[in-house]
Amino acid sequence: MDERIVMVDSGTGLRLTEQQLDEKTATAAVQLRRSGVRAGDTVLVCLPVGIDLLVTTDAVIAAGGTAWPVPIELDAVDLRARIEASGARVMVCDAPHALDAAEESRVRIVMSVADLGAADSYPSSRRFCTESDRAGA
Repeated sequence: MDERIVMVDSGTGLRLTEQQLDEKTATAAVQLRRSGVRAGDTVLVCLPVGIDLLVTTDAVIAAGGTAWPVPIELDAVDLRARIEASGARVMVCDAPHALDAAEESRVRIVMSVADLGAADSYPSSRRFCTESDRAGA
């Protein structure tokens, strides 16, 4: 059976299949809801471009929220301005400088990728994670 690849992380070479994306999104959406994300909530997503960003954004939407991506490369002043402009009370982020920037905002719930459970089911280092990866080895 062919596995449909929906993303290849250019930094790590990791491949994400359609099934893996669906599973990770569902798990992360449940964690968002358990943490208090409600329909219509704006959720800041401050993650580097890659699998975590895709899964988290899809999970926010699946939980009924609105994803507000914030580039992780922004300096503290620009990050703070974007965070304030969003009016969000929830943020998903692993970057310490972004967490500092959110400190005096409306953000009350800060979650990491690990909190979402999204990182548990795919490798953090370059390992074979799909049949097509194994075949190419």
